[in-house]
This record gives sequence, C-alpha cells and structure tokens, in this order.
Amino acid sequence: MVTMAQRLEALRMERGLSRPALSAALGFPKTAMEKFETGRQTPTQDQQRKLADYFAVTLPYLRGESDDPADGDNWLAGGITEPEPVRTPAAPAAPKKPRQPAVQEDGAVFGALLKSPSFQALMRDAALEVLRSPEGQELLAKAVRRELGRK
Repeated sequence: MVTMAQRLEALRMERGLSRPALSAALGFPKTAMEKFETGRQTPTQDQQRKLADYFAVTLPYLRGESDDPADGDNWLAGGITEPEPVRTPAAPAAPKKPRQPAVQEDGAVFGALLKSPSFQALMRDAALEVLRSPEGQELLAKAVRRELGRK
C-alpha cells in the first residue's frame, strides 16, 4: 500500500517541483513538504485538501486509500443527486459474480473494500446524512461554486 508521504513525493516529482517551491506555492511553511514526505508530520485536513486540489486528485488517492486519482468515489456521486429513502424493499438478487480476494496483487486492500456493494451502500447513506445537515449543505454549495468556477 502506498503511504501519503510516498504519494506526495510522487505527485511533486511528476510536476518537477522542489519541496520548498511546492510549500511556497501552497502557502505552507518552507520545510512543510519535507516533513510530510518523510513522514515526520502529517498534513492537517485543510492542508490535505489544498494538496489534493493543487494536484487535482481525490483525498482518498492522496492518502493512499485509493489507486484512482480522479474518480475514487464515483460510486457515491449517484447518491448525491437523488437521495434514496432510508428503508426500501430489497431489490431482486443479481447474479453472483466471482468473489475477488480482499488483497489484490498490487496490495490495494482498500480497492476491494471500495468495490463492496454493502460498503458502498453504508458510505452512501452516511454521506447523504452528512450532506443533509447545514454543514453538509455548506460544503456542497462550496463544491458547486468551485466546479462552476473551473468551467
């Protein structure tokens, strides 16, 4: 599994930036990136968001929780636009697919977890509950404004 420190170093190197240059570009202290990349310090939530936005990747990818830099949470997107009722009758059982091993060849343990329908349903319900709160509505409005600003 890739650590956040390794992921940060790889993303920085892809852009051809030095540690101090990236720190300065993001408004972090001069030695911040060195500490993040060596694992001596973990970026705060706000710093993680700035880093993910700067590199145009998702937070799960930045943290090493996903191997998909752009669409690590696409299964959640459908649940945001149309909220589902809390309790619904069970849908007819789909044909069973071969079970994937929990640990894949590349060591992406979270990849298998993220593909689990029961985990996706649990996370979708939790995310919808948060998005319905005043704080969630504020975050959603901010994300929409940011996306509209990119176009």
